[in-house]
Amino acid sequence: MSTTFVSVLKRRTNGLTCGLAALALAVAGCNSSTTTPTAETGEAQSNLVGNIEVDGSSTVQPISNAVQEQFRDVAPGVSITVSGKGTGNGFKRFALKETDISGASRPIKPSELESCREAGVEFVELPVAFDGLTFVIHPENDWVESLTVEQLTKIFADDNPVSKWNEIDESWPDETINIFAPGTGSGTYDYTKEVLADEIGLRKDMSLNEDDNILVQGVAGNRYSIGFFGVAYFEENQDKLKAVPIVNPEDGTAYMPTTENISGNKYAPFSRPLFIYVNAESLDKAEVATFVDYYLTNVPETCEKVGYVKLPEELLARARENYENVVLGTHYVDESGEKRGGPLADIFVAENLTK
Repeated sequence: MSTTFVSVLKRRTNGLTCGLAALALAVAGCNSSTTTPTAETGEAQSNLVGNIEVDGSSTVQPISNAVQEQFRDVAPGVSITVSGKGTGNGFKRFALKETDISGASRPIKPSELESCREAGVEFVELPVAFDGLTFVIHPENDWVESLTVEQLTKIFADDNPVSKWNEIDESWPDETINIFAPGTGSGTYDYTKEVLADEIGLRKDMSLNEDDNILVQGVAGNRYSIGFFGVAYFEENQDKLKAVPIVNPEDGTAYMPTTENISGNKYAPFSRPLFIYVNAESLDKAEVATFVDYYLTNVPETCEKVGYVKLPEELLARARENYENVVLGTHYVDESGEKRGGPLADIFVAENLTK
């Protein structure tokens, strides 16, 4: 075991023990010097104080926002800023030590891992939920009943892409396809590129925005539009949008991005894990260690409330064990610096860890 690992483990254990002790008393409502009653309810709260900076994926942001709102009720002295500037942009800030936690809608890339190494940033990689990358159309679109991966590639890949709907199917309208997509700093953009156009790249004439709410407005405002983002934003806007069933290449059946289909990997190839990455140095701070522990405890229920899918108990247990033992590094880059791919259950195992 390295000296760095031992040092981090000691610091993290001390901080977490103190923080959780105060938080536990607050939740239990115990009479203690580490807790104070609120004026409105008389319930005890932790006297834990400090600041936590969270950035990264706009897809993960609703989960982190919901967790921090719950955490604020029991630890109001902790100020938590949650931003959603995109997975790639988040990792840039993470490598600069500007954030304590970085949300990600895809695993860390080899180049991002190298940036962290060069900056001396060590981290714990924690999967927190499943998402279904959702393709949405205007509710008055009555011609698209489902889409195949091949058809999506014709729309989104930068290889002589189609410009009108009838170029995909002759029976569809002779109208221009208006495309709304996350910005290039988004993990959702990266994930779509990896599935549909890994070598070619995505087409350059899409309307891009890091704010998923702007994408919702774009698709909702044009009958001939299409866009994509995490399933939670569709769930929030079902009155304005229609989700497209995607044909699973393995069984030829079109599936909607429902909880059952995402968790069962029927909604393939667009079911994906979501992550938070925690800076190991930040675990010196009791407020960070306590918040992450609280996050892992509450995320199964919280993620479902905001439209995502909870991880299986086994994977949640692995994440909890890695956090408690401060297991540093990523499972998605091999020793030669190449990225790994595959189901989370197969990748997120000890033998794949790279620091």
